[in-house]
Amino acid sequence: MATNSWRISTVNGALLALYFIPAWTLVAFRIMVSPVHGLYDLPNVSVAIFLSDHLHFAAMNTVRFAWLLALGKITVVAFFAVFLIMTTRASIRKTGGCDEALAMALGIGCLITFASMVMASQTGEIAALRLHATELLMLLGNAVLMAVEPPFQREVPVREWPPQPEVVYPFSPSS
Repeated sequence: MATNSWRISTVNGALLALYFIPAWTLVAFRIMVSPVHGLYDLPNVSVAIFLSDHLHFAAMNTVRFAWLLALGKITVVAFFAVFLIMTTRASIRKTGGCDEALAMALGIGCLITFASMVMASQTGEIAALRLHATELLMLLGNAVLMAVEPPFQREVPVREWPPQPEVVYPFSPSS
């Protein structure tokens, strides 16, 4: 009996990975090449303005935070890539072995996008706020799917237990 081994959260996670891997890799590499220019691109402009205006970071501290942001985004990309690789094996996918990588990507990604969304709302960057809110809703939607989706119902053969063995006494109890 062939059952479908693709869960809704797995398909949605694969679609999210196909969006976040190229988008966040490009953003992270722009920050790695030129931290200040990369931080002032649209996906990160609210973070840069918040750091400079509200927290009064110096230039070197801003560069360090930009590298930390790039490291966080690359970590999310790595977990999404591991998830995609693990979904190619049906045995791993059927047992839910790829869910941990997806959960880590969702958790760290939600943390980064939520913080970026709060910073965008504080600085008044509407375009960045919409971008981060959209990314956060996509990540939270998949997290909710993973939480409410029931696990696979595998058909496990029922083992027939042998009947109770006969007990033979070396002496007869009537004597």
